[in-house]
Amino acid sequence: MRIERVGMAAAAAVAMLLAAGCQVSTNKNGDSKDVKIQTPFGGLHVTTNQAAVLEQIGLAAYPGAAPATKENDDGAADVNLSFGDYRLRVKAASYRTNDAPDKVEAFYRDQLKRYGDVIECRNFAPVGTPVKTFEGLTCANENEGHISFDDQAGKNGFELKTGSRQHQRVVTIAPEGSGTKFGLVVLDLPKGVNGNVEGDDGGK
Repeated sequence: MRIERVGMAAAAAVAMLLAAGCQVSTNKNGDSKDVKIQTPFGGLHVTTNQAAVLEQIGLAAYPGAAPATKENDDGAADVNLSFGDYRLRVKAASYRTNDAPDKVEAFYRDQLKRYGDVIECRNFAPVGTPVKTFEGLTCANENEGHISFDDQAGKNGFELKTGSRQHQRVVTIAPEGSGTKFGLVVLDLPKGVNGNVEGDDGGK
């Protein structure tokens, strides 16, 4: 999932909220942009502060990596959307490093182990074992009712995933020139989305 796609989803939600009548507050601090929208039905909060988003993701920054920013892409976003009992939150940050993918993989495998079983996914299929986490998260694609960020990893990339279907951490890793581009994502889905998380306890 590219950061731009998070922004597009947030923009659609903003349009709906504006139509409902709401209070909007914005704040810009350096390169960081924050938007908060509140209505009688729910609200949306978006922040793009790289350091704050990384802290919320709960994974350390890879040593020496730089934010992968470009036009219309802040490199990080924390999108929190709520309508009554419906709550969706996506925290994502993209980085680049001159190190090879295997070094990035080793670093984040160790980071993810703190949250449970780690699975590796390539082209929506598991590589090695385990093939799913203890909480039931697999490599299956969106057509099978799951969420995947495999498109960001690209043809030669892969994902490391941990957690449950409802609450998951994903690291996408892909070669870029002589270095690596990688993304860090935490996804919190509402129960019952796509028939995917009913009865899920939310993971760790």
